[in-house]
Parts: sequence; C-alpha cells; structure tokens
Amino acid sequence: MRLILVGPPGAGKGTQAARLVENYDIPQLSTGDMLRAAVAARTPVGLKAKEVMDAGGLVSDEIVVGIIRDRIAEDDAKKGFILDGFPRTLAQAEALDVMLKSGNLELDAVIELRVDQTKLVDRIIKRAEDAKAAGEPVRKDDDPEVFKQRLEAYNRDTAVIVPYYEKAGLLSVIDGMQSIDEVTASIETVLQGLDEKV
Repeated sequence: MRLILVGPPGAGKGTQAARLVENYDIPQLSTGDMLRAAVAARTPVGLKAKEVMDAGGLVSDEIVVGIIRDRIAEDDAKKGFILDGFPRTLAQAEALDVMLKSGNLELDAVIELRVDQTKLVDRIIKRAEDAKAAGEPVRKDDDPEVFKQRLEAYNRDTAVIVPYYEKAGLLSVIDGMQSIDEVTASIETVLQGLDEKV
C-alpha cells in the first residue's frame, strides 16, 4: 500500500497518517524527518544534503528523491508507505514517478483531503486558542499569519499536483471538513476499493 496524502496545512493529514500507520503497519514518511535521519546517519545522500543545508541552501528535489529511495528500501517499508509533505511540486511528483518506476514500484493511491480554506483558517485559530486554554504551547504553524502564508504556498506550488495525479487515475478526493472519524472511514472505503481492483 503506497499512498500519498495531499491537502493544505491543517487539513488533518498528520492525524489520518497516524491512523493509517496503526491500521496498516506501514511507515509514514515525512521528508523533514527522513532528511534529518539521513544527515545523522551520514549516508551518501545525507552528506550531500548536509553540505547544501550548511551552506544555507534548499535541498534539491534530486537529493530528496534519493533520500526517499533509500528510505523505502528499508524493511519496514516493504509492505508500503505513506508520503506526507511530498511531493510539494509538479517537478517532485514527476521525479518521484521516475524513481518508483526504476524500482518497479508504483503508487496505489493519492488521497486528497479537500477542505474549505476559509473555514480552515477558523479551525487553526480555534486549535491555537484550545492549546492556550489547556496551557499547552501553540504550534508555530498555528499562528494565523504564518498559517495564511503556508496556505498561499500550498495553493501556489502544491495544489498543481492534484490534477497531475487525477490524470494518472490515482486521485481520490475526500471531504476533509467531516469529523476525524468520518474522514478515516472515507479513506478506508477508498483503500478497500483498491483491494477489490487487485
């Protein structure tokens, strides 16, 4: 089960990915975590990434795809994986396809959590208020201004991968404004449909 979760920040991808990890016993691959792990492990790709980051640069798509290639070769990803936060651009989606094909792998599904973005901002403000009320630290991402910038970046760069995967016949759209449990149930329905296709 090789999946990509797509959706704007705050759509609930992290929550749903955690449930998929538990239900399917496949790892959630966050590019940030993988990058840090590759740098710490001093893998060839990790060393390349460290060099770029130390120089204050952005890690190239080629390096990120290399890190994903190394990571999905590990035992715990043999049954599949969930990509969250990647691909972020059309170029990354295309590079990911090339890399998977070279390993005779393919994606099973791309699940988009589609949300009403104006209500999303309200949801983030409420999440920040709830955290404050509970005496917990507010996530940096939950600052409404920071959040709006992240949303703009998503709409500008990442939303374009949705039609790309739709054209490839991999996209399933789920209403991300449902309750957490309803979103989980909708994802389950999509994944059961995949099993029936096999």
